[in-house]
Amino acid sequence: MTLRYPALRDYGIVLVVAALVVALSLSTDTFLTAPNLVNLLDQAVVVGLLTCGMTLCVICGVFDLSASAVLAVSAIVAVLVTDRAGVPAGYAAGVATGALLGTFNGLVVVLTRVNSFIATLALSIVHRGLALVITGGAIVYPGAAHLAGFQSLSWPTVLGGVTGSSWLLVAAAVLTSVLLARTTFGRRVYAVGGNPTAAWLAGIGVRSIKVAVFAVSGTCAALAGLVLAARGGSAQPDMGTLLELTAIAAAVIGGTSILGGQGAVWRGMVGVLILTLIGNGFNLLGWNSTYRPIVEGLLILTAVSIDYALRHHRD
Repeated sequence: MTLRYPALRDYGIVLVVAALVVALSLSTDTFLTAPNLVNLLDQAVVVGLLTCGMTLCVICGVFDLSASAVLAVSAIVAVLVTDRAGVPAGYAAGVATGALLGTFNGLVVVLTRVNSFIATLALSIVHRGLALVITGGAIVYPGAAHLAGFQSLSWPTVLGGVTGSSWLLVAAAVLTSVLLARTTFGRRVYAVGGNPTAAWLAGIGVRSIKVAVFAVSGTCAALAGLVLAARGGSAQPDMGTLLELTAIAAAVIGGTSILGGQGAVWRGMVGVLILTLIGNGFNLLGWNSTYRPIVEGLLILTAVSIDYALRHHRD
């Protein structure tokens, strides 16, 4: 069973993607066109960036329901600093804000010992409130002098017209994959998610690992916030609401275990691709988007059910 289990988890989702690609290619003439493929990748960026960080959290056995709120605060800080100090400083301030808020979230979770689901849900309300305080409930703009530079992240590049934000997702996915799969830190994340007591007995700093994955999640959320703000040329307190749930869904659909200890960033990216393909298919085929949440919900339920069944059978 140890061979069949990962094979089913890994190659099953690849087959799903292949089936979706074939179905959309045969049912529409526009799916395989360059503009649609570029658009498809661009649509996956924001959720993809959140999923990079969320995958590490889920594997570590914690949840970050404050990711979209961190996204909003980071984007607002980036816009305000850009207006006063320029684009590079604004981008740096946004990313630093996300990392600090993520670290703060992790510290709250490990020090209070409140379940991460509840703690980060409460913190998401706090961060949204912070965003309201900073902006006064208004939309903030970087100013005419810096607007074009601030939006450069969403511009097409010379590399096939793929946007800068899409390349940012590729870089984030590669870096988090290496961090998780090729470093001691990554092995400790798996250990903590699989059995935190055994990890602690083995000398692993369980609390520090949990804080670290929240910091990574906050950083990825900040990058997603920069992308959203660059696209709209503005930021506001309610931007990105509930996107963390989509990121969790993508991770689980891709094969990351909701129970922790198993998963990979590439699986999360496959999950993002599946959700993006479904949305793209609804648009290209002219289907009523009212039914899209039903399809996605059933897909998530199926993925979680399969994960539970496989783990239970293996145990």
